[in-house]
Amino acid sequence: MEQKENLFYIQHPLIQHKISMLRDKRTGTNEFRKLVEEIAALMGYEAFRDLPVELAEVETPIEKCLTPMIAGKKLAVVPILRAGLGMVSGILTLVPSAKVGHIGLFRDHETHEPQEYYCKLPVPIEERTIAVLDPMLATGGSAVAAVDFIKARGGRHIKFLCIIAAPEGIERLHSAHPDVQIYCGCLDRCLNKDAYICPGLGDAGDRIFGTR
Repeated sequence: MEQKENLFYIQHPLIQHKISMLRDKRTGTNEFRKLVEEIAALMGYEAFRDLPVELAEVETPIEKCLTPMIAGKKLAVVPILRAGLGMVSGILTLVPSAKVGHIGLFRDHETHEPQEYYCKLPVPIEERTIAVLDPMLATGGSAVAAVDFIKARGGRHIKFLCIIAAPEGIERLHSAHPDVQIYCGCLDRCLNKDAYICPGLGDAGDRIFGTR
């Protein structure tokens, strides 16, 4: 995993292989959905390596012992609707007790800027590590808006997980919120005139849910 100033590019061969399968236009909805879940779980393994732990007493079949367990309030998982929903199951396989919130944003097709229509977060959000999920980080507008909303409600410890990103999105999110850890599976070349990532994989939400 390559790290630079709160930017983490996860170069694990399993993640890269599965991203290549996602890119293929022949990959159907069911397989695409499963791949997104699997990639999210693999990324979560890397992203959560710094979760705080504390010693707790456990009685094994042999004896009692002190052993590390995750400390503090449970993790908050916050997908950006709708594509971010595809990553939730993968994260929950790692941390089944995590609380799940939702942020609803849509991109104006003319301005390419995000519009909010829903925001519901676990409480107390300020005491949780928050994983914001979105498969694609394109212009960065939705990501910045989502983090803005979370911080406005008291969130502080925020990680952003995306499968594919454009340089423009990374730059915009990192500039607006340099304290947020960004975990990216693959950094692509650029955005096209319609603000789609190139080479990308198309519209992640459409491919996850089988819509057009």
